[in-house]
Amino acid sequence: MNELMAFEDEVNEEKEMGSRNHSFVQAKIPALLFNDERFSVFVELSLDTSQIDLKQFGLTAKEELKPDVCVYPKSVGFNDDDDDLKMQDMPPLAVEIVSPKQNLSDILSKFKAYFALGIKSCWLIVPPIKTIAVYSKPNHFRTFGMDTSEIIDEIMDIRLPIQKIFG
Repeated sequence: MNELMAFEDEVNEEKEMGSRNHSFVQAKIPALLFNDERFSVFVELSLDTSQIDLKQFGLTAKEELKPDVCVYPKSVGFNDDDDDLKMQDMPPLAVEIVSPKQNLSDILSKFKAYFALGIKSCWLIVPPIKTIAVYSKPNHFRTFGMDTSEIIDEIMDIRLPIQKIFG
């Protein structure tokens, strides 16, 4: 049984393996939000999900989810006292960037879990088509492409030039 679990973990890691464009966009989002005094931005931060059963969303993860990018209020920054392996408090914004081997329905299942955990906004970034969908709740989103000048997240009051995310 342990071998099967190890194999499933390996398969899941391979699915989530980034690519050049995934990594590029993952670096751009924090860079664009860096000077916004309202936020602290984290990359690949583990969120403690032990308070809910992730199976109800069709997820195989046990007690944590790890968005590509998390945005917290500025008050959540570097911790001088102790480092946190898993964040108990959820960020108001979670960003997922689709990688070439990732299944879109898996990400949308994560979004359902994120909203159930209290996350207020989720971004789905699709690099091959240079598109960003900003979700304010499950199945409710606005899509932004290169034909728009900026993405707008009304929940977070964020406006970013889309050209700078993909360029």
